[in-house]
Amino acid sequence: MNIKYLTFLFIFGSSFSSYSNEYLVQLNSNFSLNKTLFHGLKVNDVVSTEIGDIAVVDVKNDLALRALKADPRVEIVEPNYTYSIDPIINNDGEDEDIYEGKNLFSQQWGLRNNGTNSGKWWKPGVAGMDINALNAWKMSRGSKRVKIAIIDTGVDYTHPDLKENIWINEAEANGQDGVDDDGNGVVDDIHGYDFANMDADPFDDNGHGTHCAGVIGAIHDELGVAGVMGRVEIMPLKFLTGSGRGSLQGAVKAIQYAIMMNVDIMSNSWGGGPKSMILEKVIKLANEKGILFVAAAGNSNNDNDKNASYPASYKVDNVISVGAMDGRGKRATFSNYGEKSVHVFAPGVDILSTLPNGKYKKLSGTSMATPFVSGVLGLMIARDGRQDVATVKEKLVKSSVEVEDLKKYSLSGGRVDAFNFLQ
Repeated sequence: MNIKYLTFLFIFGSSFSSYSNEYLVQLNSNFSLNKTLFHGLKVNDVVSTEIGDIAVVDVKNDLALRALKADPRVEIVEPNYTYSIDPIINNDGEDEDIYEGKNLFSQQWGLRNNGTNSGKWWKPGVAGMDINALNAWKMSRGSKRVKIAIIDTGVDYTHPDLKENIWINEAEANGQDGVDDDGNGVVDDIHGYDFANMDADPFDDNGHGTHCAGVIGAIHDELGVAGVMGRVEIMPLKFLTGSGRGSLQGAVKAIQYAIMMNVDIMSNSWGGGPKSMILEKVIKLANEKGILFVAAAGNSNNDNDKNASYPASYKVDNVISVGAMDGRGKRATFSNYGEKSVHVFAPGVDILSTLPNGKYKKLSGTSMATPFVSGVLGLMIARDGRQDVATVKEKLVKSSVEVEDLKKYSLSGGRVDAFNFLQ
């Protein structure tokens, strides 16, 4: 089995940790940030956001932590939580990656399920149990005016199936090397940014982000796979390392960057940690800007109504939580669910999509279901422009197709349907 680009972490939604002894500290709005406020503690970084500056502080003992929390100038103190991906490899014996040079659309049951391409020989899928893409494409195939940030492990922006749909920051592409030509605080961010390694190259050294990118926006041609959108601008924002792990600090930076660059949608196939007030605040800021935040419900077979899974469980209008279904219209055995907290289900089992270096592979997870929904939302924005995020979410839920086996698992009681949604 070739797992050069895939690291499988089974902690998403079930446990949490934080980066070393680091804590994120935000002051009350009446105070400005300076290092002398932190009781002699080392400040490792300062994250500048529209909700205020956030210090990343090295706290080595409980006494220092108690002092921080007791300081009247401090509004929030919370650990620099760890987040991760959680893809599940297919186990049907197809272990080798598929290389370019073939038309692979017939294997993409999430777009067109004919019953034979979505199950096993002993348990075939159900024809039509897909997102109804072919009918939706009669109304919209996307637009280069739509910008979707993939906040993940990065994206292979050179992949033949993706490179035409990768966002280009024209100011930096036509500017000077080593200069912040567009004045956004980072240098040479031509295709996005890497907030894990703090450099301008968000190339995917894991595979997960590239796989999500292909589901959203692989070009529509005769080779490889097709994305939900044939035309889109994919913005790679890397905050997860090659091991598939990242920090709250990196997540906040990536979301703030996406807000600053005015994306339409953020696609988030990651999770972990308890509720973070700081993360919730930046998501609320995205909400105020009219940006949709699509998030994976998680892969722990967990009822999110009872045990929240973040960031999918934040109760903010722009947050859309996505569960995973198989080709028979059943909840994937691993998928989290929630009659009140998970909004829709989408294909998430044996999903064929892009990998770095021109490859393709099947993966499973709510990670794969999430970009299906991001793509469907992108089709709507391409045709109709941005709309009120709460209205869009309500329409997505109401236009979903009720499925008997999904009734009790989500707010919609069914699967996302791109054609119904666009109508």
